[in-house]
Amino acid sequence: MPVPWFLLSLALGRNPMVFSLERVVGPQDAARCSTGLSCHLWDGDVLCLPGSIVSAPGPVLVPTRLQTELVLRCHKETDCDLCVRVAVHLAVHGFWEEPAGEEEFGRAADPGLEDPKNASLQAHVVLSFQAYPTARCVLLEVQVPAALVQPGQSVGSVVFDCFEAALGAEVRIWSYTQPRYQKELNLTQQLPDCRGLEVQDSIQSCWALPWLNVSADGDHVRLVLDVSEEQRFGLSLYWNQAQGPAKPRWHRNLTGPQTITLNHTDLVPCLCIQVWPLEPDSVRTSICPFREDPRAHRNLWRAARLQLLPPRGWRLDAPCSLPVEATLCWQVLDGGPCQPLVPPLPRENVTVNKALEFPLLKGHPNVCIQVSTWEKLQLQECLWADSLGPLKDDVLLVDTRGPQDNRSLCALEPSGCTPLLSRASTRAARLGEQLLQDLQSGQCLQLWDDDLGALWACPMDKYTHQRWALVWLACLLFAAVLFLLLLVKKDHVKAAAARSRVALLLYSADDAGFERLVGALASALCQLPLRVAVDLWSRRELSAQGPLAWFHAQRRQTLQEGGVVVLLFSPGAVALCHEWLQDVASAPGAHGPHDAFAASLSCVLPDFLQGRAPGRYVGAYFDRLLPPDSVPALFRSVPVFSLPSQLPDFLGTLQGPGAPHPGRLAERAEQVSRALQPALDSCFWSRRTPGTGGGVGPEAGDRT
Repeated sequence: MPVPWFLLSLALGRNPMVFSLERVVGPQDAARCSTGLSCHLWDGDVLCLPGSIVSAPGPVLVPTRLQTELVLRCHKETDCDLCVRVAVHLAVHGFWEEPAGEEEFGRAADPGLEDPKNASLQAHVVLSFQAYPTARCVLLEVQVPAALVQPGQSVGSVVFDCFEAALGAEVRIWSYTQPRYQKELNLTQQLPDCRGLEVQDSIQSCWALPWLNVSADGDHVRLVLDVSEEQRFGLSLYWNQAQGPAKPRWHRNLTGPQTITLNHTDLVPCLCIQVWPLEPDSVRTSICPFREDPRAHRNLWRAARLQLLPPRGWRLDAPCSLPVEATLCWQVLDGGPCQPLVPPLPRENVTVNKALEFPLLKGHPNVCIQVSTWEKLQLQECLWADSLGPLKDDVLLVDTRGPQDNRSLCALEPSGCTPLLSRASTRAARLGEQLLQDLQSGQCLQLWDDDLGALWACPMDKYTHQRWALVWLACLLFAAVLFLLLLVKKDHVKAAAARSRVALLLYSADDAGFERLVGALASALCQLPLRVAVDLWSRRELSAQGPLAWFHAQRRQTLQEGGVVVLLFSPGAVALCHEWLQDVASAPGAHGPHDAFAASLSCVLPDFLQGRAPGRYVGAYFDRLLPPDSVPALFRSVPVFSLPSQLPDFLGTLQGPGAPHPGRLAERAEQVSRALQPALDSCFWSRRTPGTGGGVGPEAGDRT
């Protein structure tokens, strides 16, 4: 049974209580002030031009706080629109500055001149309102009597009636004065929908609006549309991006009721849902329910990518906006931590999906980008590694220039920036004089240069070769001795090789129960002298490389090390094999982003068709989950075992010629069988129980 975690109607937001609204009669906007103030609303809208901040000539009125209230603007009893009433609280900002000698000269010359301290204050307050697709700006003229003018004190408020907005819309309100004396105030608010208001009889668009419930069911999210059987409506999923227009992801015209299933890997914080009845001038209502979902934020970072834009540009690609900072760092060859280049290069706020420029003269494979949020590192990539080759054994010299041509030169190392001519025990300090000669002779590459300093990358290959020549000779001698030992103990070596044999498990992720069963098998095999590779334990690499590239790398490494590829057959795997054998392409989006089995068939099938599979592959299936004759005949060219009934033979084949004696093998098979049995029983009974299946994407809604 689904566990409800977020039950809402569209645009209800985080405040699901139902409340009634005040009614405002008439289409005209109006303004009113608190006691003691006078105000006037200018006719018509004005241009939304905040302008630059200017210095206050003395005490001025400025907005200090925004408040909103929802009301109904009604043309008839049953013909009303949702309207946002805005209250702007005002205060006096600044002080009078009297010119020197004013008492002696100014007032003496003109005794009738009014003291500005006794004058009233007047301000032009602008209210800017945005709620897609509406944008308005109105101007309120406010006057405060002199008796209320006290610097730093609140003088009251002005109320504007009102900005019309759609149900469920996200509204943004700004307030500032003209001229502007401080940063404008802003307020963002998510408006409720029909279900959160007592307006079903007042707003006509609420009469036929589809209702949407969102609930979580394991690894899936269900969108349940509660509408009549004959009602037709549109449903759209889109990414609500802060920069640029919304990016559509999926759209359908449907007839209710419907249940749409989303995989949890499809969730990102800016994934929004829009629904509307297929009628003329119908209200489109939107909600973004996954903004605070931890799974959505994890998926967002998995989808984020850093991209190099030649010659010196780069970009952070992500589905949603991210409040991140980026800095350059220097990655040393030995795999230590990447050393941030701050200073001399500053951190930079990053706008996603926007091209940025490196502040460098030239690229280098050891220069990487670090992207972080709130001091937590999220991404790091060395973008030049693909175009300029792998990391180099170079040292980065930091040339710092101070006042009066004072210069200091140090080498960036994991322990810090080491002065070249120092007595430190680091490699750069020992080679300080040689590095200075390399820098002066032009053997170093200049990466950055300005008035504050410069960065130089100096090669260390020649020093490494000289230093390690004797070490290589010792290694060769050690290798020769080791080779003799291996010849003497070849039987022991064979057993050791068997214990460390690699097994690559390939399976089709039919459902969560089967994935748990595969995980139990992999964990049990790891307890034996086997090294197991399975995509369940490599999701980060799988997301970064893609299923096909990940499988290529794992298969090549497994076969090079004399390992074996295990094909775990299930109903889903058998169906995929039949599709490939019949040259039927899978439907787009039918396989998950981590389904290595579907991606690997393009490489596995040629091995079987060309007779290269024996000795490299082993087949297996689980008792009670698949009939023995369901395995396609093509794969019978290699041993196919039923688990756990044929576990001893299966383990013996995996461990190869160095497998232990039958008695020991039977003990290990019993251990693996006990580890498998709970997961196997759970998977079997979950498939026997009606209604435990789940969809894999939005298309599942079309089958309900």
